[in-house]
Amino acid sequence: MKIIPVIMSGGVGSRLWPESRETNPKPFMSLPDGDNLIRKTYRRATAFDNVTEIMTVTNRDLLFKTEDEYKAAKTSSIVQSFILEPFGRNTAAAVAAAAIQIQKNHGDDAIVLVLAADHLIQNEQAFSEAVNSAIQLATEGWLVTFGIQPEAPETGFGYIDANKSAPLGDGFKVNRFVEKPDLATATEYINAGNFLWNSGMFCFRIGTLMEEMEQHCQEVLVAVNTTISTSRLSEAPRYSALSLDAETFGKVPDISIDYALMERSERVATIPCNIGWSDIGSWTAMSELTPCDDSGNRFDGDVLTFQSSNNFVRSSDRLTSLVGVNNLIVVDTPDAILIVDKDHAQDVKHIVSQLKKSGHSAHLYHRTVHRPWGTYTTLEEGERFKIKRIVVKPGASLSLQMHYHRSEHWVVVSGMARVINDDRELLLDTNESTFIRAGHKHRLENPGVVDLVLIEVQCGDYLGEDDIVRFADIYGRADTK
Repeated sequence: MKIIPVIMSGGVGSRLWPESRETNPKPFMSLPDGDNLIRKTYRRATAFDNVTEIMTVTNRDLLFKTEDEYKAAKTSSIVQSFILEPFGRNTAAAVAAAAIQIQKNHGDDAIVLVLAADHLIQNEQAFSEAVNSAIQLATEGWLVTFGIQPEAPETGFGYIDANKSAPLGDGFKVNRFVEKPDLATATEYINAGNFLWNSGMFCFRIGTLMEEMEQHCQEVLVAVNTTISTSRLSEAPRYSALSLDAETFGKVPDISIDYALMERSERVATIPCNIGWSDIGSWTAMSELTPCDDSGNRFDGDVLTFQSSNNFVRSSDRLTSLVGVNNLIVVDTPDAILIVDKDHAQDVKHIVSQLKKSGHSAHLYHRTVHRPWGTYTTLEEGERFKIKRIVVKPGASLSLQMHYHRSEHWVVVSGMARVINDDRELLLDTNESTFIRAGHKHRLENPGVVDLVLIEVQCGDYLGEDDIVRFADIYGRADTK
């Protein structure tokens, strides 16, 4: 019996701004232990004996960053497959796309384990036991969800009403799903004893899943099938990436798998589990991963305090000092700082909404931006100039490109650079440089075995990232017009 874990990596995590941004969302954020959620999820998914393939559903712009994280996870070599969404279309579309591909490649008896890339699970042994129980129910024809034993009357989660009078192996049939309740209702659920938090993790037999989707949300299946038939599949040994067509994908119903299927099917079961689960849905939840001092303060970084209590500070780049303040969350990044009362931690998302409405790039990018070839960090910018630190991975190459409005000066700090500059090709060693005029085709490549680091100084009347024409690109980003 094959087990195919499907890692869903589509959320932004707007409540964790300014660390979580669209190009560096919550799964990629560094945790206090130095790891991150997507690596933890990947290692957890590969821990089962019958796993031969990991499928990841993510935004196409995060493909190369995700691949880098999987390499850093240092797990055994297995097949990696990706479904790349041009934009988010909710979880029903993502599950349907994964199911269609898995059924095509592995048949009806394959077991799908759907995991979120941004959940923390601290009891791996209990998780493994819960998965084995879920697989048993899935082989018997149940759609299985993992219900978390509630610790408190939480209003931020949906709930599962489990029929505890009719056990199914280690689980129970689901009576109903209920939306996020108010505090009074959540308290009633806790006191009733049969309600569980809805984790958003699932286990299905592919044949059962497809039968139930045909019956309860056929319009989703039809629309996703149409999308796949017009999409581009890239394949290599032990690797595939299906890039979903944007036009047809935009016509897929925007609905969650809970609404589309789980709340409608009569074949839904839940496995109650106590696995140290958290969706790290706010800075309050993130702060709980750090031990507190005698005053209830929690610090991730270099922090000094005086007569301050019950605060959380995350500041990795500079010293932060608190004097006479209480109950605050302070998150410092190189280009943005968040200060919020703990009682309003859930409201950080409203700042992200304001940034989007105003067109401010701080909801999209950090100063350090990841690209398939490496990273660039904006060090300083002003009228008609911008200074960047560029790091190119060994063997990687930027596109053959041109800018209309800016010229660039490149100075190699370390490593070796192979440069195409208009009609010249040259090798630059440490402390050597070149000047590229606006309108000249150019390309930067790292032919060495260590990172290439250089400083780029841009000058011109417009320095936006969209002033670029790509003529050729090894990552498939060349302009086609």
